[in-house]
Amino acid sequence: MSRPPAPSVGGQAVIEGVMMRAPTAWAVAVRRPDGVIEATCDDLPALSSRSAFARIPFLRGIMVLGESLTLGFRALSWSAERAGEEDEEITKTQIAWTMVLAVVLAVGIFVLAPAFAANFLKRFLGDSGFAFVLIDGAIRIGLVVAYIWLIGRSDEIARVFEYHGAEHKTIHAYENGDPLDIAAIQAYSPRHPRCGTSFIIIVAMVAFVVFLTLAPLPFVWQVGARIVLIPVIAGISYEVLRAAAGHRWLAWASRPGIWIQAITTKEPSDDQVEVAVASLLAALDPEARAEVVDRGPVAPGALAAEMSDG
Repeated sequence: MSRPPAPSVGGQAVIEGVMMRAPTAWAVAVRRPDGVIEATCDDLPALSSRSAFARIPFLRGIMVLGESLTLGFRALSWSAERAGEEDEEITKTQIAWTMVLAVVLAVGIFVLAPAFAANFLKRFLGDSGFAFVLIDGAIRIGLVVAYIWLIGRSDEIARVFEYHGAEHKTIHAYENGDPLDIAAIQAYSPRHPRCGTSFIIIVAMVAFVVFLTLAPLPFVWQVGARIVLIPVIAGISYEVLRAAAGHRWLAWASRPGIWIQAITTKEPSDDQVEVAVASLLAALDPEARAEVVDRGPVAPGALAAEMSDG
């Protein structure tokens, strides 16, 4: 087994496929209705090389989150076209408006709705600022978990969760220096500490602590703070996620997210793992890809993937 690379790969499950993000590029691979794996790749230099702000703790988390959302929507639109879910190409304008709508709905459902519900219910627990924050946090986490569980009942989303598991297993094998063949990859857990699910739960935990310090404020200020402080909370949460993945003493911070991954990740089939490997190979630079090949066998279907110009 070769020396494992430093943790530097992330990803996302998409429709009938996986998006992988490496240090210098990102790629998407899907299995088309005809059974062929098709992949596309775009250069993506490290964010820190494109912006000095991306090297500043807390600010980098906000920038990474924004870029991840943009790439995620682009990957989803491309996968929908190749998997036969969309008849027409999705334009950049449509992607932008979809992102705006998604953010507005997320803020309304997971930020504002819990606040107004907590303001009504706090009277039953003493009508205090602490009761308000406690109820608000409990409702927010409950809504997140219920939403994830509910969408997972759909057959289409259940398949996405299987590809999510394939993504995690492939990253585990890659980061541990193992050959990227089916048997080696399937031996790993479908859960990963750097998963976006863990990030969402850490955001909820950080938000609770931050809002607890604001408990004495009037309700109007509480609502305003929940919107204005979203970037601050995201930046803090990103740093906590990075630290939890790299330091054992802080690993507990990732555990709630890993528990929730019992819902958002499922055991993938071998052909789904092939797609994840194809995406990773497409995202790696030539030197890193050659190193992977030198480790040993690679999933044949991944090596046979067709490359697209996008």
